[in-house]
Amino acid sequence: MSHAATTKASPALLAYCRPGFEPELAAELGARAAECEHWGHAATERNSGVVHYVCESAALLERQLPFNDLIFARQKLLGFAALDGLDPKDRITPLLAALEAGRDALADASLGSASSALRFGDLIVEHSDSDAGRELAGLARGFGNALRPALRQPGWLADKPDARKPRLHVLLHSGTRMDLAMSRVEDSSPWPGGIPRLRQPPNAPSRSAAKLDEAIHTLLTDDERAQLLREGLRAADLGAAPGGWTWVLVRAGLRVTAVDNGPLKEPVAGHPQVEHLRADGFRWQPARPLDWMVCDMVEQPRRVAERMAEWFREGWCRSAIFNLKLPMKKRWDETVLCLDLFRAQAGELKALRARQLYHDREEITVFARR
Repeated sequence: MSHAATTKASPALLAYCRPGFEPELAAELGARAAECEHWGHAATERNSGVVHYVCESAALLERQLPFNDLIFARQKLLGFAALDGLDPKDRITPLLAALEAGRDALADASLGSASSALRFGDLIVEHSDSDAGRELAGLARGFGNALRPALRQPGWLADKPDARKPRLHVLLHSGTRMDLAMSRVEDSSPWPGGIPRLRQPPNAPSRSAAKLDEAIHTLLTDDERAQLLREGLRAADLGAAPGGWTWVLVRAGLRVTAVDNGPLKEPVAGHPQVEHLRADGFRWQPARPLDWMVCDMVEQPRRVAERMAEWFREGWCRSAIFNLKLPMKKRWDETVLCLDLFRAQAGELKALRARQLYHDREEITVFARR
């Protein structure tokens, strides 16, 4: 091992986010950790897309904060070692040494298995979504290809991906610095970097279609998608123009009332499953209850939260997906305020989940169900 390489045991909750939203994720992790009575501190660099929440009980905190309950996190991991000063000619030797040094702690943090039996079910070598991180994409691929056989030979990595076992994550910060972390398949994002690999819905009239498509795949469970998005159900799209969200619902078989004073584009314009009403989405209400309401209107988030709550309180829809456009400052505080306001005014809910999606910008997306 290079004499310049240093390895530091680094128990931390490690989370990825949209670059620029590190303060929001740090505030969220701090608030959620305090609720669980875990005391520590968040460490991050602006625009890095990565936040470490450092505390002695990081392994327990990782288990007590379900990934699906986090809003600004794209991925949730348990970091266990930080390697710096690596020799580009041999990054693998110090990595294997760090794994060996932390074997007992890793076994305790994974599935409670005996340390001698600890094995990872998969390897993910990744980088952040920052400008600097994306420059490491080629290195991540090459290093991953070299690292897999080196991990399998001493038994650290299963011969084939095994979802029953924890995954090993190698987060590259540069060619000489990396974090080692682990995740549980059932409580983390399945995608490298936490970024879903979804194709743009074909023939969509706007790029916003990808946002609703991601929300459906991210915020709904498999059972909810099968149960709630079926042919023949009825939906309203408030602020529909030019029709990206309407198109996603139409392709799922729903009949959609597209509410917007602006024009729709093909293929939703004139589509037999679409009724276009030129009306104000903040004033229009359906004549009878609908299965779905979706809304991506540009408006103050508190006003949107109150309007969405009214739809649930009045029984106008059973499920909804809507966006809350966040202010430039105090975005975590505004997020908490808006969700609390919605929860207080909407009435009894079966589900309420929120996430800043990959296709979101200065906003979060919310799924609610009666």
